[in-house]
Amino acid sequence: MDFRIEHDSMGEVNVPADRYWGAQTQRSLENFKIGTEKIPMEIIRAFGILKKAAAMANHRLGKLDKPRTDIICQVCDEILSGQLEGHFPLAVWQTGSGTQSNMNVNEVIANRGNEIAGEELLHPNDQVNMSQSSNDTFPTAMHIAAAVSIEDHLFPSMDGLIQTFERLMREHEGIVKTGRTHLQDATPITFSQEISGWKNMLEKSRDMLALSLPGLKELALGGTAVGTGLNAPTGFDVEVARAVSELTGKEFRTAGNKFHALTSKDELVFAHGALKGLAANMMKIANDIRWLSSGPRCGLGEIRIPENEPGSSIMPGKVNPTQCESVTMVAVQVMANDVAVGIAASQGNFELNVFMPVCIYNFLQSVRLLSDSLASFNQNCAVGIQANREKMTENLYRSLMLVTCLNPYIGYENAAKTAKKAYNDGISLKEACVALGFLTEEKFDEIFIPEKMV
Repeated sequence: MDFRIEHDSMGEVNVPADRYWGAQTQRSLENFKIGTEKIPMEIIRAFGILKKAAAMANHRLGKLDKPRTDIICQVCDEILSGQLEGHFPLAVWQTGSGTQSNMNVNEVIANRGNEIAGEELLHPNDQVNMSQSSNDTFPTAMHIAAAVSIEDHLFPSMDGLIQTFERLMREHEGIVKTGRTHLQDATPITFSQEISGWKNMLEKSRDMLALSLPGLKELALGGTAVGTGLNAPTGFDVEVARAVSELTGKEFRTAGNKFHALTSKDELVFAHGALKGLAANMMKIANDIRWLSSGPRCGLGEIRIPENEPGSSIMPGKVNPTQCESVTMVAVQVMANDVAVGIAASQGNFELNVFMPVCIYNFLQSVRLLSDSLASFNQNCAVGIQANREKMTENLYRSLMLVTCLNPYIGYENAAKTAKKAYNDGISLKEACVALGFLTEEKFDEIFIPEKMV
């Protein structure tokens, strides 16, 4: 491999000749050979946005000339288009402030920009990092990445599944089935009512995530090293937030208190709590669907779901609810990530939190997994759900809990005796009720109409 010599304040370092990063990135690569987890590309793209916004703000405030501003913006556009993805190699397990990733981006922009210009116009610290510190850029990148990922990736996946459930509700209107509580038979419900519960879970989770977005759209940029704004021009924080808003089409604003913005990660904890709530809801929905589709002959068998792939290497013809299993595994991971995000956020010492890379790594993994799994679950499972009407009707009329409708006529205790006799003797509720002398056959038929119990 060919190398070139780069230098920083600590001296010279050999860097691969075909990479745009510089000495500080190379030192991080050599000093943190830990795991396979890399800084997420969502963070790198967020850095592309904020570095472009910072250049625009510095230019508007008279700090950066137009040629340098234009080159920085051009390289940031290359980052955002994915052209430079191979130049951001750093591990999550680096300095807790994310300093080395900030410098990785600075070095790539400077070296690529100088290549475009054909001369040394950009220094990674002096021009690309102008009016900034790693301590305010990394938390800013975290917030940009979190907000964009939720709005542009997770919400569309959620909306698609919500729309599918809306369609399923319409298509299955009027189908009455047995309800279940404690995994035991309960009073009747319509299948549309059951689906409406799933749909509203997603709608509630979406509302909760929307509540978290204003906090995520507050930016630390302009606080520099400790929140005082040292070395940033007056008005930079407001101007750079305006520029980020222009570039993203989203309403970002500068954080009102930069001392809070640098050291506290409570907005991310709040937002991830909503992600955990969505994961919990998806665990319930997926489990409901695989229970209802269990069988095909020896389970509940009340719905049919798409058959996507063989389910066994030894049992011919077996098909499993694999999309449901995938969703539930994602839910487990998101719930585990919530612990990491919470603990990381608790470690703000004095003027800075130094658990930021692990915090945002877990946060973005949760958003990514939920976005992908909801889209996959919708496309490969939910859209193909069909009611097994015959099985639903059979189970409905076999349910002993239909006896509940007799309470107003024969009382709770006599209704309980009816249910127990029917169960013990293996007879119908009607036969048991009449045999016990509680109602005549005619009266029983008059009041015992399961379809009117929903």
